[in-house]
Amino acid sequence: MKRIILDTNALMAISEFKLKLFDELEVICDFNYEVCILEGTVKELNKIQEEQRMKYKRAAKLALGIIKVLKIKQIPSEGHVDDALVEHSKKGDLVLTQDIGLKRRLSKPYLTIRQKKKISIVN
Repeated sequence: MKRIILDTNALMAISEFKLKLFDELEVICDFNYEVCILEGTVKELNKIQEEQRMKYKRAAKLALGIIKVLKIKQIPSEGHVDDALVEHSKKGDLVLTQDIGLKRRLSKPYLTIRQKKKISIVN
């Protein structure tokens, strides 16, 4: 079973773009997968919720709620979240992100959000 690891900005896109992330994953992924996040992502979302204003605060709160309700598996992580995502990518996990700098560092394939509505696999 493949693991799909969601980056912070992918979770926040649910609120920001009204993205139906989990429906899109069902459409694009014709293989068995498990959706996961890094523990560092939860820390980033909590920090955004505390420090940012309106739109971002609301998006982070919604993302944390989704993580809790759907009981998304958290993977232990240390250090910078992007570095941990790159390591998981090298081990064969799929990472879903919009971060251009991170995408350059990831091993292919990875997932990205296109046109604020669709998720696609980049090979």
